[in-house]
Amino acid sequence: MAYLKEGAAAPVFSGKDQDGKTVGLKDYIGQKVILYFYPKDDTPGCTAEACNLRDNYEGLISKGFAIIGVSPDSEKSHAKFRNKYTLPFSLIADPEAKVLKAYGAWGEKKMYGKSYKGVLRTTYVIDEQGKIMKVFTKVDTRNHTQQILTELGLN
Repeated sequence: MAYLKEGAAAPVFSGKDQDGKTVGLKDYIGQKVILYFYPKDDTPGCTAEACNLRDNYEGLISKGFAIIGVSPDSEKSHAKFRNKYTLPFSLIADPEAKVLKAYGAWGEKKMYGKSYKGVLRTTYVIDEQGKIMKVFTKVDTRNHTQQILTELGLN
């Protein structure tokens, strides 16, 4: 699956978050959105990424960003993960990988010589009009906020 290009319209989506509430891109028109796709709740890299965004949440909000995480985990798993780490943003459950596939964040992976389909850790920054501003395919999980702000020239 190919990643979406900068300048393209971001695919419209909606899904259930950790509280069973429907959350979609249309809810964020007029805001910049950090839409990040991650493999699994409560794993080392995914926790580092989520906590980095959490720790920098106020600064990102002050710059006009909203944050949405998406993984194939269930609403229940997301609720547990969000509560454990006090994450202040929505986590969308995408067990059928519909949103992941729409954004090119689902594809072939290899581990220990075996190929399988899974989440390709990716972040999209979407502008206020729903256009893709920046695509991150090599995510620095521990310093993701700084990576985003540096690439956008906002630090």
